[in-house]
Amino acid sequence: MTRRWSLLAAFAVATLLIAGVVSYFASSSPDGLDSTTLRGCEVVETAGGEHLTGDCIAQHANEHHLADSPLADYALGGREGSGGPAGVIGVLVTVVVAGGGFWLIARTRKGSDADEPSGR
Repeated sequence: MTRRWSLLAAFAVATLLIAGVVSYFASSSPDGLDSTTLRGCEVVETAGGEHLTGDCIAQHANEHHLADSPLADYALGGREGSGGPAGVIGVLVTVVVAGGGFWLIARTRKGSDADEPSGR
């Protein structure tokens, strides 16, 4: 195995470990943006779910149209504790999309280099 493939394999293992294992320890508390948009409001539990009272930015927010998607809220199907598999799927999709983009760019550049006359 060449040095390049060893480095890529080590990177892949580290990335999947971080996405699959460390994500179980991530905080479920709102992040800074969520906390800021909720400032000035109070969350009230009603029969229909949560309702915001007061004066805050989040009071005017609507549910995203992809809220029912399989990987919404960093979980598989909205199930609690499934952040690890969702993280691994996210990493794999990102690597495939980015790798495909880089492959297309490299292929395009290689083809355009062959069309140019060499200056030698």
